Amino acid sequence: MRQTRHCPAVLIAAPASGQGKTTVTAALARLHRNQGRKVRVFKCGPDFLDPMILERASGHPVYQLDLWMVGAEESKRLLWEAAGEADLILIEGVMGLFDGTPSSADLARHFGVPVLAVIDGTAMAQTFGALALGLARYQPDLPFAGVLANRVGTLRHAQLLEGSLTEGLRWYGGLSRETGIELPSRHLGLVQASELTDLDLRLDAAAKALGESCESSLPPAVAFAAPEVSTAEPLLAGVRIAVARDEAFAFTYGASLDLLRAMGAELSFFSPIHDSALPPADSLYLPGGYPELHHQALAANAPMLAAIRGHHAEGKPLLAECGGMLYLLDSLTDVAGERAELVGLLAGEAVMQKRLAALALQAVELPEGTLRGHTYHHSLTSTTLEPIARGQSPNGGRGAEAVYRIGRLTASYVHFYFPSNPAALAALLAP
Repeated sequence: MRQTRHCPAVLIAAPASGQGKTTVTAALARLHRNQGRKVRVFKCGPDFLDPMILERASGHPVYQLDLWMVGAEESKRLLWEAAGEADLILIEGVMGLFDGTPSSADLARHFGVPVLAVIDGTAMAQTFGALALGLARYQPDLPFAGVLANRVGTLRHAQLLEGSLTEGLRWYGGLSRETGIELPSRHLGLVQASELTDLDLRLDAAAKALGESCESSLPPAVAFAAPEVSTAEPLLAGVRIAVARDEAFAFTYGASLDLLRAMGAELSFFSPIHDSALPPADSLYLPGGYPELHHQALAANAPMLAAIRGHHAEGKPLLAECGGMLYLLDSLTDVAGERAELVGLLAGEAVMQKRLAALALQAVELPEGTLRGHTYHHSLTSTTLEPIARGQSPNGGRGAEAVYRIGRLTASYVHFYFPSNPAALAALLAP
């Protein structure tokens, strides 16, 4: 019988997005890593960009934890496995601490992981204490570790923030706004880690600043219960799956790729921008990313456009998500009005918007079964195609994304989390 495991752990949360959770989580991970500890980091909720940064900071893969998309049992398994190998587990929350259903607070409470609240101290003094107290006491049964101030000005500023704490709230320190470690963003979130040539310098600077001003001792150990034993069925044994991966297509979940391999698939990666041909493959997976930043280069690679059309003409499976779907349309126009003609397997066009078009968790009932995931995009697509299904959000958020199918091609704005239904996913990609 597998035993409960114990490992120091903390969930880094904030009152809202934009407070610096990723910067603080990455700095904590790099600080403890530089001290010789093995750090495992998780991201609460759907996200592709933050995990890229956190993987560089910790030196280990970063997976999602979520009580709805990932599920309580799968999240339990991931934490238990991490507790068996790590000296410290860090979980970065999503949005504000209590935002969404389920929220970061729900996850912390479910697994008994204490919350470290990160609060942006810019233009704030004693009100910092009121905000901290509200986060700590809003839900009395929430395990709470303490508070860390981000973007602190002078030493006097830090003293004012620390002095504002009441009812025994623990001060974990303050991270200065002068350290030059803020991570740059664009319309979908942080800039991809691969695009930041000075990322390791930023992370080491953040870790050094954190070590000088904040507590670097390990938090208390948390007990992680053993999950039920489960094994993946070999539903994709010997199936060769080509996966797009380059500057334009990089939004993949590590757990999804792990599942494909566990079901027996052979994965090969290729670049729709740089390669002129597909690798030998039975099936094709086009994940999301930033095709709108590279649409002219994608359009200029005529051999690859033809290769993908040929793959579909042969009746082979093709799964395209969000940016992958945009690539399959007749055309894509960026926010500057520049249009590029792309693969043309899906009749229609997409136009990038300056404002968010959709953000929601999604459950989609496909003929193969129900898959869960999320949608997050700034483009609007016009098409005459009739969808075979539409997503539903557990929060009633904007979305209800359409899923299109032509032969063995399945395309949607939804980023699917493959472990939510391995059998359904295998049916989509099996020859």
